[in-house]
Amino acid sequence: MNAPEIKTESALSPQELDDFTSKLVTALKTVYDPEIPVDIYELGLIYKVDVADNKDVAVDMTLTAPNCPVAGEMPGMVKEALSKVEGIGEVAVNMTFDPPWTPDRMSEEAKLELNMF
Repeated sequence: MNAPEIKTESALSPQELDDFTSKLVTALKTVYDPEIPVDIYELGLIYKVDVADNKDVAVDMTLTAPNCPVAGEMPGMVKEALSKVEGIGEVAVNMTFDPPWTPDRMSEEAKLELNMF
């Protein structure tokens, strides 16, 4: 799986950033593509997560296909999930299709779940 890029340069202590990042990943794993029984994090749909010093968060993500039926809803679902993280600031979710998603971005766990070996 190509892990999303997570900005590590911060005024937050390394421990604070690790704890906060863990909470963000946990929140992202609560969002599922309605057509696939795997969460968006394990599917490799999250490309980048930037955490500002004030804990504002910007996420770059994609979909499995540009014409995905939930294209209009998915950013809102991600924003809602992340907004529940304690201490989080503003949340921005940006959709991108560059680079296009491929199954190579999926974690081993997701491939196993979908019998893609």
